[in-house]
Amino acid sequence: MTSGLLIESFADFARSKNIDRPTMIAILEDVFRTMIRKKYGTDENFDVIINAESGDLEMWRTREIVDDNSEDIWDYDKIPLAEARKIQDDFEVGEQVAEEVKLEDFGRRVVQTARQTLIQKIKDMEKELLYQKYKDQVGDLVGAEVYQLLKHEIILVDGENNELSLPRNEQIPKDRYRKGEAVKAVISRVEMLNGTPKIVLSRTSPVFLERLFEIEVPEIYDGLISIRKIVREPGERAKVAVESYDDRIDPVGACVGMKGSRIHGIVRELGNENIDVINYTENLELLISRALSPAKISSMQIDREAKRVSVFLKPDQVSLAIGKGGQNIKLAGRLVDMEIDVFRDNEGQEDDEDVDLMEFSDEIDEWMIDELRKVGLDTAKSVLALSKEELVRRTDLEEDTVEEILNILKQEFE
Repeated sequence: MTSGLLIESFADFARSKNIDRPTMIAILEDVFRTMIRKKYGTDENFDVIINAESGDLEMWRTREIVDDNSEDIWDYDKIPLAEARKIQDDFEVGEQVAEEVKLEDFGRRVVQTARQTLIQKIKDMEKELLYQKYKDQVGDLVGAEVYQLLKHEIILVDGENNELSLPRNEQIPKDRYRKGEAVKAVISRVEMLNGTPKIVLSRTSPVFLERLFEIEVPEIYDGLISIRKIVREPGERAKVAVESYDDRIDPVGACVGMKGSRIHGIVRELGNENIDVINYTENLELLISRALSPAKISSMQIDREAKRVSVFLKPDQVSLAIGKGGQNIKLAGRLVDMEIDVFRDNEGQEDDEDVDLMEFSDEIDEWMIDELRKVGLDTAKSVLALSKEELVRRTDLEEDTVEEILNILKQEFE
């Protein structure tokens, strides 16, 4: 392979990848200097001149002429007079000899090794460029096409045929993919694994939902409305706190759109995820009330130091506050960054025959009672009104524990 072909093939790649000229020249020079070091032991007295545009290469070896009997004749930068006069017969001691070294002088094996080194450097640079490109785009929304369906991840390809990974735990549970299908996601992270960049996408991240809102709601993109916080149970429910910087703009109305026109597209993209858009406020009590919507709160007690709030609701509002599988209360708690305990507000409708759960603290562990109270069950009859299966589903209690609690409560009324 000639130096021209070697340089041209690299230069073409470098230009296609928008590698700047100084970087391209530096890589080529490094490869040729490696060849020189392998043959001559050093490259200190060599000049390498490369013209990447024309593919021209010049390598010059400079040495000082010394007397044939000098002790310095073995130094890398010295040449005996007799040897110098073979190059030019009028050379004298003390003069400098500049001798051109041709690529062919290195032998076929060394040139082949240089070619392999250049190919490897091209691959390494391509990986580094890919890493840097996507590292700067973490949090950005991307569109890609499904290329391969694997057990623990889906491989997608972007417009430049780069491979992206969508792991199972970053997929919305309801998502089903087919090869060739277009998929939207955000770039979650970019990491180097054994020298190869791995671009990880996410559809479960709150950032993904935020980017979808930016696309659908121009006021968010323009900065008139700010998304203060997003909490999600991907594919099931999400709560989005928004704030308007313009008093004339209703942030919730702008996000939902006329007859839900703006939010419908987002909901479809997320597999019919139920999205509650909430008007953000610095008033914590009001924010908690809005976060627990659609339930209507009777009263609340906030312990700011313990980051805990006790919420009292009418019996018919408790299930609304808790939500399916406890989703509503969990998301509300994450949105306001507090632990929310729900209690029935039985004022004016006390049942003399019912018994507060705390009365059973000598038979039932307090942490078990706390678990029941968290889901709005604070009296014996409110617990007995539900089946064992429903109690297991609503709380973090084991089936055996629930059965034991039910037996204790039943004995009270027998």
